Amino acid sequence: MGKRSGTLEVVGKRNKYREVPLNVTARKVLEEYLPTLSVERAFLFPSSKTKDTLSERALGYIVKKYASFAKLSDVSPHDLRYRFGYCMAEAVPLHRLAQIMGHDALDTTRLYVQGTRHDLQQAVETIAWI
Repeated sequence: MGKRSGTLEVVGKRNKYREVPLNVTARKVLEEYLPTLSVERAFLFPSSKTKDTLSERALGYIVKKYASFAKLSDVSPHDLRYRFGYCMAEAVPLHRLAQIMGHDALDTTRLYVQGTRHDLQQAVETIAWI
């Protein structure tokens, strides 16, 4: 990580590797967080029980815990990933978003950019005459 750029190495499904660029906000938060980890930790978010990577189940539990604090119901890690993809799609070309999200096919990424009913209503309102 540097002042103007940085990446996070992600190993996803089927041990698929990718590097995700970090924006200035993420880099700043990580600069504060990383010194709190012990030196021998190999993972950004290690399990407090196993000292290994967090399991899907553990991550789901953590997301549900903080969603509950925020008085949100039915929030999963996938919901957060979907929201990220949806928001990024408004500003980033689809082929770049696919790369950031680790998708091999644009059709997979396209699922994240489906307009909501509200989005579609706003789109047709742009051509209203009144």
